[in-house]
Amino acid sequence: MKTNIRSVLTLLAFLCLPAAGPRAQAVVPPPDGGYPGFTTAEGQKALFSLTTGSANTAVGWFSLFSDTEGSFNTATGAGALLFNTAGENTAFGTAALLFDTTGGGNTAVGTAALLNNTEGGNNTACGRVALKTNTTGSTNTATGNGALFSNDNGDDNTANGASALVANISGSGNTAIGSQALFFNTAGSGNIALGESAGDGVSTADNVIAIGAGGENVSGTCYIGNIFGVTSASGTAVFVNSLGKLGTTTSSRRFKEGIKPMERTSEALFGLKPVTFNYKKEIDPAGISQFGLVAEEVEKVNPDLVVRDKEGKAYSVRYDQVNAMLLNEFLKEHRKVEKLEATVADLAAKLQQVSAQLQMNSSVAKVAGN
Repeated sequence: MKTNIRSVLTLLAFLCLPAAGPRAQAVVPPPDGGYPGFTTAEGQKALFSLTTGSANTAVGWFSLFSDTEGSFNTATGAGALLFNTAGENTAFGTAALLFDTTGGGNTAVGTAALLNNTEGGNNTACGRVALKTNTTGSTNTATGNGALFSNDNGDDNTANGASALVANISGSGNTAIGSQALFFNTAGSGNIALGESAGDGVSTADNVIAIGAGGENVSGTCYIGNIFGVTSASGTAVFVNSLGKLGTTTSSRRFKEGIKPMERTSEALFGLKPVTFNYKKEIDPAGISQFGLVAEEVEKVNPDLVVRDKEGKAYSVRYDQVNAMLLNEFLKEHRKVEKLEATVADLAAKLQQVSAQLQMNSSVAKVAGN
């Protein structure tokens, strides 16, 4: 059963009604700052303009000063929510949500957190000057000193760490976890950075993933640190499919069925055409020479030897499968060589016997002649 805020307050009001019987002893000295409509105000001109709003709490100089009809606001700190007229905002800290006017559902904890927010709603800022510049952006979450500091109208950003996403101005849907993560991002959207200074190479690109790495300003890319140059003494290769799923292959019989000899299937290799090539400059600006196969040509020889993209088009070659086929052809040729060597050895033995017999016959003939 769902319970809204008003029903909870109604219940609390009922519970606070005087009970029958002897009057309970009141607290001494009595609390001040309490007003009708579950409203609490303490401080110079706190909740000064309130008319019909209820369940507001304002503690501090000019806190919630402009609120007239807004309800369920909590402002603690000098100037907190000073210009606010909306509802369900929570500001804790001097000048927190100071300029908010119609934005609702915001939470600001820290000096000047969400300072310039005016119309943005459902933002959460925890930390000194977190989301300070935000004006109309909504559903942002910033945790850390200066997190999302420059965000103006970007939506759905998440920053956790000191100065995380500090330079973002209009990008949306970014996630930065770590001190100075996505530090230089200004307009890029949909980026994910994890780790200290992760994604600091991204400024305007979109959908970049950077984990423990700076990354580059190239959209739709992924960078992971501490892998290149690190040697592993054992293990297996990691593959990724067209859906972005990472995994490894297995050779154990436990995971296989329909096992049978490859036999002549590997002869498809004889139809392959190895080539040299260069990747296009947008992929490899250095233009390093490459050696391999063309997926579309391999598909014509054996469709099972290609990796396909989401649209089902040939994308790459299953070189690990080519290696298995090469092994099969090698073993077939090896067995032929072994058979040929056995035949040659047998012939050599027979020739040796014939030669020995001829020598014996020659010796007997000489004796008889003498």
